[in-house]
Amino acid sequence: MPSTLEGQITMEKTPSYFVTNSAPKRIHTMARDIKLIIVVRNPVTRAISDYTQTLSKRPEIPTFEVLAFKNRTLGLIDASWSALRIGIYALHLESWMQYFPLSQMHFVSGERLIVDPAGEMAKVQDFLGLKRIVTDKHFYFNKTKGFPCLKKPEDSSTPRCLGKSKGRTHPKIDPDVIRRLHKFYKPFNMMFYQMTGQNFQWELEEDGNSPGSRD
Repeated sequence: MPSTLEGQITMEKTPSYFVTNSAPKRIHTMARDIKLIIVVRNPVTRAISDYTQTLSKRPEIPTFEVLAFKNRTLGLIDASWSALRIGIYALHLESWMQYFPLSQMHFVSGERLIVDPAGEMAKVQDFLGLKRIVTDKHFYFNKTKGFPCLKKPEDSSTPRCLGKSKGRTHPKIDPDVIRRLHKFYKPFNMMFYQMTGQNFQWELEEDGNSPGSRD
């Protein structure tokens, strides 16, 4: 990490840190006072998004329904499949809480980041001790991608939107599989809510065609 001068904040983003067992200790050794921002979304939607990304690169892979179960007849979900295991947030958070207090962590709702990006960014700026410079005037919703785009209100430059790898429509998944996955994740979600002190209300989503049905 580059040196940070007074009045500066250095930021780095790597999604895999949160689910990498060795990351908390290594980051704590490097900078124990670091502030951590974790973006989470409904783990069922997240798993389908993960699959959608892989499918775009490897169209020959089995269907989501096949990969999600060890035995579908018996309803045995394959929690070792990375697309599903990543969404067991409570499991990963336990590792981080061994090294960092919750006061150094901020959890961003992926769902609210889409519908109210300015509101979520206000919380992030408060967490980092920054003035609320980024506001609703910096965003507009791109209907084609299904995500907000960032713009500079002081000029007419082209808005910055997510790249081609984002905004793909998710494949249609068997509703029964969606229900089984919601049931599988529910106890882990409840544990995560308790650990973070936040209720992300993922249980309110009954199917895979929610507002987060794009990756």
